[in-house]
Amino acid sequence: MLSHLNEVNDVKILSVFDDEFKTYGNVVTGYDFNELIAYMEKDTDIPENGNIYVASVPEMERANIVNAVRDEIFGGMTIQVGYCNGRNTTYNGFEYHKGSEINVAVTDFMLVLGHTWLIAKDGTYKVEDAKVFFVPKGTAIEMFQTTLHLSPCRVYDEGFKGIVILPQGTNTPLESKPANREGENKLLLQKNKWVIAHPEREPLIKQGAFPGLIGENKELKY
Repeated sequence: MLSHLNEVNDVKILSVFDDEFKTYGNVVTGYDFNELIAYMEKDTDIPENGNIYVASVPEMERANIVNAVRDEIFGGMTIQVGYCNGRNTTYNGFEYHKGSEINVAVTDFMLVLGHTWLIAKDGTYKVEDAKVFFVPKGTAIEMFQTTLHLSPCRVYDEGFKGIVILPQGTNTPLESKPANREGENKLLLQKNKWVIAHPEREPLIKQGAFPGLIGENKELKY
């Protein structure tokens, strides 16, 4: 871990190689993601402001490693390969999916993670229950479906780049929302995407995200 990332704004920074990560996910080894990383480095940009997320990129999905990821990590389920690039520095909220998510760090970045079992019955979640993990460049991780997460946070001013692999259709528009908006249903924002937003995160709220993140919308900026 980079020495200056032991703590940022009084927030302890852990590593995905620490034992604390084991309830959130696994470090993925034995797969060669270099073809995908090369595409990301050459053919994707970091926006001047905010983040960009693309759920599915056909060129990336044709990479040689994708079939092995589909057949082995996802057990043969159809997957999508996309990316998230940006300059985010704040928690903003959390999402979760039904099924694991694979992230490959094209650059160093940090992830703010929580556990779905700590979501209260009313759909709220406390910022204080989350932990922050550093993901070094070149590392691939699996996040369990019980892991709350959202956009990475940058380590450097120039921003971050990350590959995102998910079950096909995740993070795409819903054909219809459940008529009953109680319980977990009120968190459902897109296909296979349940979201708890911080009340200050107006773009997410305007999209229909539930404003249930309680506490300071912390900034991880050194």
